[in-house]
Amino acid sequence: MKREDAKIEQTWDISLIYKSVGEYEQQLERYKDLILKFIENYKGKINSLEILKSSIRDMIEFSEIASKISHYATLPVEANTFDEEAENRANDLNQIFAEYGAMLSFYESEILELDTKILEEAKKEKDFKVFIEDILEQKAHTLSPDVEKALKSLSPILNSPYRLYGETKFKDIAFPDFEANGEKHSLSYNKFEGSLEYSKNTEIRRNAFEAFSNTLRKYENTTASVYNTQVQKEKIISKLRGYDSVFDYLLSSQKVSKELYNRQMDIIMEELAPHMRKYASILKRVHKLDTIKYSDLKMEVDPDYSKKVSYEEAEKYVLEGLSILGDDYLAIMKEAFENRWIDYVDSEGKSTGAFCASPYGTNSYILMSFNENMSDVMTLAHELGHAGHFQLTHKHQSILNSEPSMYFVESPSTTNELIVENHLLNVAEKDNDLRMKRWVLSQMVAKTYYHNFVTHLLEAYYQREVYKLVDEGRQVNAKILNKIFRETLEKFWGDAVELVEGSELTWMRQPHYYMGLYPYTYSAGLTIGTQVSKKIRAEGKEVANKWKEVLKLGGSKSPQELAQLAGVDVSTDAPLKDTVAYIGSLISEIEEISVKLGEI
Repeated sequence: MKREDAKIEQTWDISLIYKSVGEYEQQLERYKDLILKFIENYKGKINSLEILKSSIRDMIEFSEIASKISHYATLPVEANTFDEEAENRANDLNQIFAEYGAMLSFYESEILELDTKILEEAKKEKDFKVFIEDILEQKAHTLSPDVEKALKSLSPILNSPYRLYGETKFKDIAFPDFEANGEKHSLSYNKFEGSLEYSKNTEIRRNAFEAFSNTLRKYENTTASVYNTQVQKEKIISKLRGYDSVFDYLLSSQKVSKELYNRQMDIIMEELAPHMRKYASILKRVHKLDTIKYSDLKMEVDPDYSKKVSYEEAEKYVLEGLSILGDDYLAIMKEAFENRWIDYVDSEGKSTGAFCASPYGTNSYILMSFNENMSDVMTLAHELGHAGHFQLTHKHQSILNSEPSMYFVESPSTTNELIVENHLLNVAEKDNDLRMKRWVLSQMVAKTYYHNFVTHLLEAYYQREVYKLVDEGRQVNAKILNKIFRETLEKFWGDAVELVEGSELTWMRQPHYYMGLYPYTYSAGLTIGTQVSKKIRAEGKEVANKWKEVLKLGGSKSPQELAQLAGVDVSTDAPLKDTVAYIGSLISEIEEISVKLGEI
């Protein structure tokens, strides 16, 4: 479906940010004027506590405008990469941000020259604390003003790998039709990842994977070259800034130690792998397959039970499940459905996957493709978790305190997923419906945990191996990347799953590699989310209210502190090990019910 043919209620309403392009352009001019005034008022003049405070307040003003104009310009491109007018607007804005960002490069350097007593006094003000602490933490890695200005000026070029990846993925790759069961089937990124890889028909599922992979392979060298540019850029910047390794550089903004980072991957690789091999065996036995292939891993345990779910039914499931979080939280969810925060139409040129964007001071925006699968319900709950989080954060924190660490950011979203799934599990247990119970359990394993603890974890494990090579001064190409990803899959799945041709190309499908050390944070967030959702299920509204208070804190606390306030101590490996064991228990329940139903 072309974007212009979509029903308006299935698309998001960008006019909630600005009513027109004209209003956007007025705010863009205001943004530029405020920065020029800022430079005039403060460059070379930040020499007292009063002036420092005044400058931060003025910075907050233009930062809030920047958040809105940025989202107004870029969100339409995510919804339709063929929209040339929107793309030109976004590109123009990126150039303006680079130009004006370079003009502001003096600011942090001048702050670092202030007496420590002034900075300590300024930190006492709630809205300034995190901003100043972050600057002080980066002091040893801050370059001369001229170099910082040059880097800011080069930002459109330095950020080009992500843009080039998207250009290749959404504009250049054209998938052919494929044949299965004597019929032709159309293929696209969204169709494959949204429905075909879940198909209960083995020939459709496997042939779709083959056609999809064969097409990806034609672009492996271009994609690998773009990715190599990204990781080499990160290594060069890490050296320029005096970091010992690219890992130290990328983890610094997350406020996470290498111990926490490595623990997440090492424990899951060793302790979750046996459980997931057991799950693969269950799929093989239930579906009476001679062998379980990599292209089979996304199929449902009981696809005939998993009926189609309308968008209206999905809304009902989500609102009923999340009602435990209280009327105030539910009001945010209802507003999202009623006021077109969600773009769920499956249209040409739309970005794959799903995300939630939250401009400061306005509503959130969710992009996804709704294919009437139960997995879409969980995606909806997940992204609404981000929306609820940032709506609460923005209401209680300044823009300078609004961004939590990547390590924590997936906790609210995955908590929502599990709350909705546990709601459905309660319904099944109340009705003593074994088949429904197995279906819900399989949704938890195959969707929530597979996505965050398997898909993204394997990406993260692979990514770590890539950065190890980069730290050694090595370049990477398609052959090397394919080898690393295949070895990662072999380590996790062992001989339980047949890794068919094309499995090694999975690294080509995700944009997360252009966002630093992002993939591992999904499992980190879900570890916290699992513990919180279990507490909410056991203790009810008291824990739910406590959780909402944590969500209001945004980035004003470290990820470890936020987790601790939610009752989860990530300073030890206990929450992670407990979560892995919990996943194992879900898989064992699926097996037990399948035996009772006489299917294995």
